[in-house]
Amino acid sequence: MHVELPEKRYYGIGEVAKAFGVNTSLIRFWEKEFDVLKPKKNAKGNRKFTPEDIKNLQLIFHLVKERGFTLEGAKIHLKEEKHKTLSNFEVIEKLQKIKSELLKIKENL
Repeated sequence: MHVELPEKRYYGIGEVAKAFGVNTSLIRFWEKEFDVLKPKKNAKGNRKFTPEDIKNLQLIFHLVKERGFTLEGAKIHLKEEKHKTLSNFEVIEKLQKIKSELLKIKENL
């Protein structure tokens, strides 16, 4: 899944949830379940997600929503094979971008 977010230092939970097409409650739930998600919180307790958090969310989304992993399976997979999964995920993401660009070129022919 390619997430459309502007390049920023921090993202609010609302814009993150909208970019992923999920409810903010799911983002909060994943934050509790996955140790790799550590958004910063301001004095009010509002979450501010970094670009690194967004990458981790993309990986979690890919494992749970696209590949059908259970939460426990995704946790184990992230701990044991994070580098391999991250590498594969990045390749898939690049290929999806290339496919999207090729489809745009095809439409303009």
